[in-house]
Amino acid sequence: MSTLAETAETTTLAEGTLFRFATAGSVDDGKSTLVGRLLHDSKAILADQLDAVARTSEARGFGGEKGGLDLALLTDGLRAEREQGITIDVAYRYFATDRRTFILADCPGHVQYTKNTVTGASTADAVVLLIDARKGVLEQTRRHLSVAALLRVPHVVVAVNKIDLVDFSEPVFTAIADDVARLASELGLRDAVAVPVSALEGDNIVDRSDRTAWYAGPTLIELLESLPSTDELGDRAEAFRFPVQTVIRPQGALAPGLDEAEFRDYRAYAGQVTEGVVRVGDRVSVVTPGQGARETTVVGIDVAGRALEEAAAPLSVALRLADEFDVARGDTIAAAGTLPESTADLYGSLAWLSAKPLREGAKVLVKHGTSTVRGLVRAVTGKLDLDSFEVAPASELGLNDIGEVQIRLAAPLPLEPYAAHRRTGAFLVIDPQDGNTLAAGMVRPHPGDTEDERYWI
Repeated sequence: MSTLAETAETTTLAEGTLFRFATAGSVDDGKSTLVGRLLHDSKAILADQLDAVARTSEARGFGGEKGGLDLALLTDGLRAEREQGITIDVAYRYFATDRRTFILADCPGHVQYTKNTVTGASTADAVVLLIDARKGVLEQTRRHLSVAALLRVPHVVVAVNKIDLVDFSEPVFTAIADDVARLASELGLRDAVAVPVSALEGDNIVDRSDRTAWYAGPTLIELLESLPSTDELGDRAEAFRFPVQTVIRPQGALAPGLDEAEFRDYRAYAGQVTEGVVRVGDRVSVVTPGQGARETTVVGIDVAGRALEEAAAPLSVALRLADEFDVARGDTIAAAGTLPESTADLYGSLAWLSAKPLREGAKVLVKHGTSTVRGLVRAVTGKLDLDSFEVAPASELGLNDIGEVQIRLAAPLPLEPYAAHRRTGAFLVIDPQDGNTLAAGMVRPHPGDTEDERYWI
């Protein structure tokens, strides 16, 4: 049996302890305070930063006592956020414990900023969903659970916050946890865990609280330290996928100290391994939008001046191939014979992020991997009802709607369902006029529609 030490050269960068999570919830549920409490209690705040927060808190009379800290100030960085006491933009923070390194995204709770929650959750290993213990499950709670389900976030942690304001009541917590479990089941979320917390007082955030003796589960930080990341959940037996980002061809423009003769004919293709593992000697297919697949062999894997024998997701590397194919940004290199046949018919689910509605006939750009192609919306087929979680018929999508569409692409792409391929099954819808992102998209299985072009692009 192999050990981690035996494969350290090829897997250390791919199987680290980095864990990404996003906070979500309704307005004033205490997301920023919870994040601030995590940073404060895990000793991740610099002394001068803490002093600045203490001065601002004292000037505002926070807490009604000298020395009280408004921990939300640690993440609410914009002036408008601090003045209004709300979160507008996604605030990213980095901290570490003895067991793991974290990247957290503090997302806003207002309905008009749901698009920022989509942004923060799109790359998250977990979503920490806050619920005010006094209010229970709200519409925005349902919307954020829907976003987590749509984005296939591996873990959902429900932090029932402000438990101190309901006298640490077990029945209140149990009722909310049961409601969330029912909603999670309806949405297909298999991993939803509830924790009673008080972000303001620090109960069950980092240290276990004596005031919730009836709760025997882990604290929030203990749970985040123990959950497997997306990459740890990933199967190394998955078929290899590698969207090409750029071609490396020095042609004499070498850094000092490198052998010019060795790199005179060097050609490699740089990008990130999004799925599976690639090894020297593997047979791969190179797919260019609108063209058939070409097979070749991997003859080298380079990263940061080192040559590797293999590389696993999510490592960024440069691949050298046996044949000098015309390969460019937007092409995909994959394990030979594993990519589906490219198609120009895109069936997807969209989280619509623009105030401008989407209607049939709209011309858009679709960014899939490193490839961007033109597209035309053939139909808006439905919109998610947040009360029933059923897809209801619809003719357009508005801001914060989650719906289903059909898009005709100008060039065929190797599309794979998002349910099975979280990285390669995602795409963006972009406004071709101003370049703004209109929607985050997830590829749905092709229903077998063989209709010819209904529109010419």
